[in-house]
Amino acid sequence: MSADSSVIPASVLLTGARLIDPASGVDTRLDLAIEAGRIVTLEHAEKASLLHRDVSGCVITPGLVDIGAHLREPGPRYKGSLDSESAAALAGGYTRIAPRPDTSPVLDSAAHVRTLRDRAAEIDGVHLIPLGALTQGLEGQLLANMAGLKSAGCVALTNLRRPLADTRVLRRCLEYAATFDIPVIFHPEDAALATGGCAHEGSVASRLGLPGIPTTAETTALAQWLLLIEQTGVRAHAAHLSCARSVMLIEDAKQRGLPVTCDVTMAHLHWSDAALEGFDTRFHLQPPLRTGADRDALRDGVKHGVIDAIVSGHLPHEQAAKMAPFAASEPGMSSLETVWAQGQTLIEEGAFDLPRLIDCLTLGPARVLGLQPGSLQPGEVADLAVFDPTRRWTPESTTLHSAGLNTPLLGQSVSGRCVLTLGGGKIRFSVKD
Repeated sequence: MSADSSVIPASVLLTGARLIDPASGVDTRLDLAIEAGRIVTLEHAEKASLLHRDVSGCVITPGLVDIGAHLREPGPRYKGSLDSESAAALAGGYTRIAPRPDTSPVLDSAAHVRTLRDRAAEIDGVHLIPLGALTQGLEGQLLANMAGLKSAGCVALTNLRRPLADTRVLRRCLEYAATFDIPVIFHPEDAALATGGCAHEGSVASRLGLPGIPTTAETTALAQWLLLIEQTGVRAHAAHLSCARSVMLIEDAKQRGLPVTCDVTMAHLHWSDAALEGFDTRFHLQPPLRTGADRDALRDGVKHGVIDAIVSGHLPHEQAAKMAPFAASEPGMSSLETVWAQGQTLIEEGAFDLPRLIDCLTLGPARVLGLQPGSLQPGEVADLAVFDPTRRWTPESTTLHSAGLNTPLLGQSVSGRCVLTLGGGKIRFSVKD
């Protein structure tokens, strides 16, 4: 297994794979030729000069796009760095990442954003499209310089789960964001209702004696946001939905024509609060895993197009962060490298089909962020990933690139893996037998 950031553009012929390109509606079995980093038609390819790679049985997709992964830089390097988490992203098939702004320092100024992008350019790994802070220091009081952040390359603004001072500040944020035509990403949560909680308020938390977070902590905040979105006309995105009622609220908002989109983490599609049995801190997440019925409603939301994107929710931690008692442990899961394997499991369980999974990992998040979607059409720069559905592997310290090993899949044999990632026309990651 290796990563290659060579400046030499790729020239390769990939044969035997199924190509799925949601942006163009392509779903077919076809050899794919890449010359000097660009996709070319087979008829015009100088095949003799191309490196031939048999990828029979694999799936080729546009490079995956993720919203809100934490890449841990700038910040404490013992939790991860841009080097480690960029490598993890590429190993997971991601070519574009919109990293969170809760770094140290917070990405609340154009200077901080440019510094991060310069650092990413040095690494020449996954392409960063940063999220900027909605308020200064994410403190919820004073508005950040939205125009400056947009000019520095931020594709959206967010305050994550940090509460805003009051509804008046929230309204002002949305009005100014609408003025500058920059999307706002919000994590719906009523801070007062969620305070002190660490698990879904239900029978599992009661039996384990864990303080709960009710679904109304999410839905009441979501309803308030939707009303203000309607009033201000801002483009907005609800991140990390966790319950059935939220899916219903978003569906209703879309039917009324509100400019709103939403996402769900792969973990919330995969597990329910039943996973907390035994006080397993690897399942301590924000928002918490909820009931099986909520999980099923989220899956249906993906299947029927109410949910626009599936995100990794990647939040790497060092081992000590998960060693405390459940309520005192740090929430979060390392997931960039296992998203495809988890998605494949959901397909096998009949939650949705393969084209829908790929749509939610590529076209959906690109549209949310207002980006040009990736494409496998001739003439395009090669920005793609190759996945082997039959390849079995075991996530562990020797096979994962992320500094965070806080995944429930650690040490478990799983099926489905990215075997090749091309970004910007160059081979960025390749699994070698």
